Amino acid sequence: MLGAGNEEAATEALKAYPNGMQIGGGINSENAKKYLETGASAVIVTSHIFPNGKFSLEKLKAISSKIGKEHLVVDLSCYRMENKWVVAINRWQTLTDFCITKENLEMVSEYCFEFLIHAAGVEGKQQGMDLELIKFLGKNTPIPATYAGGANSIKDFETCNVLSKGRVDLTIGSALDIFGGNIQYNECKKWK
Repeated sequence: MLGAGNEEAATEALKAYPNGMQIGGGINSENAKKYLETGASAVIVTSHIFPNGKFSLEKLKAISSKIGKEHLVVDLSCYRMENKWVVAINRWQTLTDFCITKENLEMVSEYCFEFLIHAAGVEGKQQGMDLELIKFLGKNTPIPATYAGGANSIKDFETCNVLSKGRVDLTIGSALDIFGGNIQYNECKKWK
């Protein structure tokens, strides 16, 4: 739910497909449970656990204990900065003090069941994925992770699968034909 006016449509979608979708955008400790009760299978938290761009383990623990780690996805979308990936929040406009490292992934994984990680620098450009990030996640994520950013071919499913050794899923957005891209949605549904 990015931007004003999305809550009503999101609520309708959750009610139409109970336990079939996750929801993110403005999720915090106060509203997370409401979305689960409305029909979300999980909530995706981002900015809430990074007040003023600083990682807050306390906020992560609080939301996880309130709804259960089995209902919490942590979005660690990031920009590549030299030889590291720095998490970005607020529609990827604010860099945080948090880097994606093996140790940080292990720490955060204690409080959620999945990571969502956009490679923000390539997201929406359809010019290729951040292959190094996919490899890193495949080697270091202790829980399921979904990667997004830069996919431009149905073959990218296999590339992601091979580079991550089957440990990272791929999501495709703007490159789908239903959003004006060249990748056929029906072909994606068939990929195993």
